Order: sequence, then structure tokens, then C-alpha cells
Amino acid sequence: MIREYTDTDLSPRNSFHVAQRAARLVEFETADDLRTLFAAGVPERWTVLAGGNNILFTRDYDGVLLTPVATGIEILSDDGRTALVRVEAGVEWDDLVQWAVERGLWGIENLTAIPGKAGAAPVQNIGAYGCEAKDVIERVHLFRTDTLAEETLAGADCGFGYRESVFKHALRGRAVITAVEIRLSHTPAPRLGYGDVEREVAARGGATLRNIREAIASIRRAKLPDPAETGNAGSFFKNPVVDRATAERLLAEWPDMPHYPAADPARVKLAAGWLIDRAGMKGRTEGRVGVHARQALVLVNLGGATGSEVIAFARKVQQAVLDRFGIAIETEVNIL
Repeated sequence: MIREYTDTDLSPRNSFHVAQRAARLVEFETADDLRTLFAAGVPERWTVLAGGNNILFTRDYDGVLLTPVATGIEILSDDGRTALVRVEAGVEWDDLVQWAVERGLWGIENLTAIPGKAGAAPVQNIGAYGCEAKDVIERVHLFRTDTLAEETLAGADCGFGYRESVFKHALRGRAVITAVEIRLSHTPAPRLGYGDVEREVAARGGATLRNIREAIASIRRAKLPDPAETGNAGSFFKNPVVDRATAERLLAEWPDMPHYPAADPARVKLAAGWLIDRAGMKGRTEGRVGVHARQALVLVNLGGATGSEVIAFARKVQQAVLDRFGIAIETEVNIL
């Protein structure tokens, strides 16, 4: 079923609470809905607005915003060791994590309390606490807007990387994700070696699914602002990945600098939040925008900020890091 809205206020539909408007917004459930929409004439400009948790509007949107609203979760197969689960694009990601925990299924518990919809998870290859969406994605169902055909893309063909996928590049503007299939396990496989997770899990009595979920939710609540209270899009910046020589040079000057292995063994991932903090920007505010006092990766709307104000402040944060460390940090948020 298609539901269409015109001249829509976007402030309740984006987690930054930026008060822009959309010329058209279409809620859809199925690929057939999308086929009906695009067969009637391809919109000149369109993009997907799912949960609005990784997007920043800097102006009114004069095209069509597509919002998935189907919320089904279905076990396609279960052999007692693993379960293959189909998740419709409109499912809240954290509802999916809760669903899996309640059924004793391992694989996404470390991705607790990440805001957004399941259909957006492959696009960004969401990740936290040593786990990424690519670890469980078997295939992605999508609608091709250029051919009006439904397709299925294997996880191995999605071009997953650190906050990267084919949906941000070759398929950008050509495909809409309608569902995701993930493979979860009945076998316990706790991943506790990141940050404060092991300590928090131990304090709750050990590595059960429920304890891991509660521990990570608690950690995130302590560090991250609630979008319902303070406008933000979570991590605004990506952790930079640099060559090993650059990392060694920085470590010689700042031995306490956090650093992690990258997918490429010749490169090293740095912590953008640490860089922002040491550049003197953590907790800094300017007008109606600021860097969150407890998590330097997060920019916050202090009340009534425009998207343009947020971007202008973000550029100052990037410049401060570049000036201090010679490292360019990229934005993670989709800017429109």
C-alpha cells in the first residue's frame, strides 16, 4: 500500500530535528508499490528516508522521499544450528535485536541500541563493539529503479567495508532495499573484547545474550544523547584509516592514542572521537550547535539549529583535527 504526503514537515522524521520540508513523501510496503510509483514516471529526484537517523537536511527537499514501512520478521529456515531470517526494510533495527535475543539467536546482540531501520543497515554496514552488519547478512532484496525489476544481491557482492557498501556507490540512486536476510546462530559466540563490554557483562552475571544486550544498551546510554531529547545523528564522523607509517608517527608523539587493526593489514584505524577531543573540540558549542560533552563523535542540535549551521560547525571540527594531527576526518552522515 502506498501513502503519499505533500509539503511534509521533516522535523519529526529526522533525528537532528531539522525543520525542513519535503515536496513529496511516499510510504511504501512492497516492491510492487515501488514499481507502481516508478512506472508512472521516474521522479526527477528521489532518495530513501528510512528512520532519518543518518541524514542531515540542509534545505527543503524538492524531490520524492521514499519511506519503507513494512515490519515483518520471518524465519525462512532453521536447522538447529543456524537460522535464516528475512527482515523487511521498515523494521526498527533495535526491535530486530530484541527479537533475536528473545529467541536465543546470536550474531547481532552487539549491535544493540543502534537507531534506524533494518533496510538501512546494509547501506551503512552499521557496526559497533566489534560487530558489523556484514557479519550476518546473507542477501539483500532490492528494487531497481532503472529496470523496474526486483533483484537479490548476495552479501558477498555488496562491497561491504568500514561504513561502506555498493549501495553508496554503484547502486546509489538506482536501487531501493526492500528486505534483508540475515543468518543467526544458536551457538553462543560472545564478543566482549571491545571497550567496557566485558566488565559490564561480568557485572550482570556473565555472557548471556540478555546480559550482553543490557550491558551495551547501558554503555550507549551513558555516552550518547537520546535523539528524542537532543537532536543528533549518532556518530557524525568516520574513524579515519591511515597508513602504518602515519600511525607510527602519531603514536611516537601521542603514545596513548587509540588505534585498531584495519581490514588492510598495511593500514591502521584511528579513533576520530579521540582526535576531536585532543584537538580541543569535545564539548565545544557555537550558537545552536555543539560537540557532545561525553562523545566527541556526536554533533548535537542544541535547539532550532539549521542543517547549514550543523555543517558549518562540522567543517570547523574537521579543520581543528587537521590542524592538530594532519589527519582528515570524513563525515558519516548523509547530507542533503
